[in-house]
Amino acid sequence: MSRLPPPLNALPFPVIGSPLFIISNPQLVIAQCIAGVVGSMPSLNARPAAMLEDWLAEITETLAAHNRAHPEAPAAPFAINQIVHKSNDRLEHDMQMCVKFKVPIIITSLGAREDINAAAHSYGGVVLHDIINNKFAHKAIEKGADGLVAVATGAGGHAGVKSPFALVQEIRQWFDGPLALSGSIATGGGVLAAQAMGADFAYIGSAFIATTEARASDAYKQAIVECNSDDIVYSNLFTGVHGNYLAPSIRAAGLDPEHLPESDPSKMNFGGASAKAWKDIWGCGQGIGAITKLQSTADFVAQLKREYQAARERLL
Repeated sequence: MSRLPPPLNALPFPVIGSPLFIISNPQLVIAQCIAGVVGSMPSLNARPAAMLEDWLAEITETLAAHNRAHPEAPAAPFAINQIVHKSNDRLEHDMQMCVKFKVPIIITSLGAREDINAAAHSYGGVVLHDIINNKFAHKAIEKGADGLVAVATGAGGHAGVKSPFALVQEIRQWFDGPLALSGSIATGGGVLAAQAMGADFAYIGSAFIATTEARASDAYKQAIVECNSDDIVYSNLFTGVHGNYLAPSIRAAGLDPEHLPESDPSKMNFGGASAKAWKDIWGCGQGIGAITKLQSTADFVAQLKREYQAARERLL
């Protein structure tokens, strides 16, 4: 077993809900945590920046109240995602808010920085860093991250191209700390498979878009239900970084998903322009073929747990 520091060592269920740009909000995060999985959101979802303080207060106070009322079934901890990239001019402010509210888990993306890790460690927080290959995994741990999120091929949003089998086995050759696996996981069987490969947690994002609490349009949610992996397009056009997107949203924007031009990676940006891109061009992973209905977060997590137990029983 991995060395799992608090608060990762006592999760009710081995799933981390991945931060969904624009879509994740306090309602979704709270619902995920109460259901027993780590709920998360990007700090940039709180717009303007001053709103982040209100959101963090809402999440921490609501979860604390739940835990007082239900000591026998406490909520899972929550996480805030920080985009560690030069285009994010809110990073310092947003980390100050995370320190103020002692956010249990910080998920860093698109850059590993020692000062961000130190800020989280100053109050006992844990840092997980998104990586797409073994090289970046080494750099993240060398700079002080506590754990890794291995973003394999098929993941929603900014995904890598490595097979999860290759990625996990290479990381586990040298790292025995917290490891989450991202990439097309949308069932309880997928959660168990991630653990069988050597990951501690499954990192699930796209499936939570089709929940009642998610801040996505009805059309977006319906597309998650109706589409499958054949409808996913891998492109760097929209942010400068390769990611997976739903073809119907690309067509609706007047583009041909089969003939998209390449973007200049040096123009990578995660400010206002990319927010519009994510709002109109829908990020999504290849695992959505398993999502066949819109339901509450509580019902979806309960479904995952049933599928997880059934998968374990099939192996006995």
